[in-house]
Amino acid sequence: MVVVGVDEAGRGPVLGPLVICAYAVEESELPGLKKAGVKDSKLLTHEKRMALVPLLLEKGTAALEIITAEEITALMRKKISLNEIEAQRGAEAIKKVMDGASCVYVDSPDPIPRKFANRLYKYLPQKLKIVSENKADYKYVVVGAASVIAKEKRDEEIDAIKRELKCDFGNGYSHDEATIHFLTQHKDDPRLQKYIRHEWATAKRICGKGKQTKLM
Repeated sequence: MVVVGVDEAGRGPVLGPLVICAYAVEESELPGLKKAGVKDSKLLTHEKRMALVPLLLEKGTAALEIITAEEITALMRKKISLNEIEAQRGAEAIKKVMDGASCVYVDSPDPIPRKFANRLYKYLPQKLKIVSENKADYKYVVVGAASVIAKEKRDEEIDAIKRELKCDFGNGYSHDEATIHFLTQHKDDPRLQKYIRHEWATAKRICGKGKQTKLM
């Protein structure tokens, strides 16, 4: 029996993409994955996540949806909420791995999990069972697996942006002092614009204040 776990990485940052992963695996493999240390990515070191990804891809199948900051900005300017964006693209990932699946476990970004399940059902077959819960990445190994893969892919994307810009801006989150300092200093640089989530309150607050310098 195949089960699918869905989770994201990078929902909250002001810089960089949102990555969603749908991970499908035979239910019989879950005890082995748990024994190997698969759990919510936030509870694992980068080194441990890196070590787990090959195992997860050997035992199951992953589908990724990478939603760029440009896409998020454009959609939100059309009054499409982040939850709706996540449901649309999460459903796309699920469709790629859902053959033979009996149930999809989803880490709900909505504080009312049923609302997020209903969003997903708009884009998926009604016959598919969806278990939508807050903190599902803590509760279900299959969702933890999805969180590990999503987190590692998001980190890869961030590292690629840093190489392109030839600078380190931290992790891209609003609570990161390095990110806020970088954005304040370089907010008007043309090369940075596509990586800023311009509809974020943090971006609106910063991108209109203070002196800025261009990236070299």
